[in-house]
Amino acid sequence: MTFSNDTSVVTDSCSGFIDGENICLPTPRIPFYFAMRQDLFDSVSDTALALAAPVIAYWALSLFFHCLDVSGWKWLDKYRIHQSEEVTSRNRATRTEVLWAVIVQHTIQTALGYVWFAEVPRVSLSACHSQMEAVAKTLVRVSRLFLGSYTADAFLQYRGADITHWLYWWVIPAVQFLLALFIIDSWQYFLHRLMHTNKFLYKQLHSVHHRLYVPYAFGALYNHPLEGLILDSCGATFAEYLAGLSVRQAMFLFALSTCKTVDDHCGYSFPFDPLQMLTTNNSDYHDIHHQAIGIKSNFSQPFFVHWDVILGTRLTRKQVEERRQKVKTT
Repeated sequence: MTFSNDTSVVTDSCSGFIDGENICLPTPRIPFYFAMRQDLFDSVSDTALALAAPVIAYWALSLFFHCLDVSGWKWLDKYRIHQSEEVTSRNRATRTEVLWAVIVQHTIQTALGYVWFAEVPRVSLSACHSQMEAVAKTLVRVSRLFLGSYTADAFLQYRGADITHWLYWWVIPAVQFLLALFIIDSWQYFLHRLMHTNKFLYKQLHSVHHRLYVPYAFGALYNHPLEGLILDSCGATFAEYLAGLSVRQAMFLFALSTCKTVDDHCGYSFPFDPLQMLTTNNSDYHDIHHQAIGIKSNFSQPFFVHWDVILGTRLTRKQVEERRQKVKTT
């Protein structure tokens, strides 16, 4: 959803949903999740918050997992995908190198976002009302197409305003967000797979990320700067644009995708982790991709695995164990 520059207040009084050739809507009922103000907080703009959200989410969640890594708690051992010693013995990048690479990527993505969000549409009640009228007109046209004018008008006269409210405030934002997730997944899958099948791209760009044979949380965005720009920053930007997200929707999308990426590299397989329960594309699934046996598999990230399933590149932990067992017996 986007907003116009009109900041006047709408005070329509409606006798019915359809009034001749016009659509008559009552003053919009604002749902609990939406703040009818230009910025969520007086001291910081929504634009700044959208740029800061993924960075804050990255380091906050990474710090949580790092505390688990260094805690020495024995009860965590059964949830570790790899033993702690493997991080230093098998990885070919130091934590300092990882730290600076992530800082560089965050700097680049923040600069890109600052340019991208240079102009933010105004938030106003009248803007919402105008956009709801556009939704209502589409609803009328579609209803008349499938139900006929008489039946559609009779039904919408009593239910049209409620349906419009439901579509505008709930259905459309949900569809936009799901579309953004699909776009990010598609962008990541095909570019990620290309970087493994193209020897030049792998050697010059993607091999940097695979210096972490045993992933850990704050190494999630350890990439070549150009790969980080193309694969992560541009992918999220295109998803936000093509799905038509507002700044606040984009803020949530960026933070969620960041948390999911960190969680996928955390090195733990928790049965009670909500991000790992969300889909089968979790830390264990992505860890297989970081191993030699699965480096040509499990390209999907960060949300769902449909492209791996459809295109035959999915490799489960059970299949990994079967392959290793077969090697032992031959």
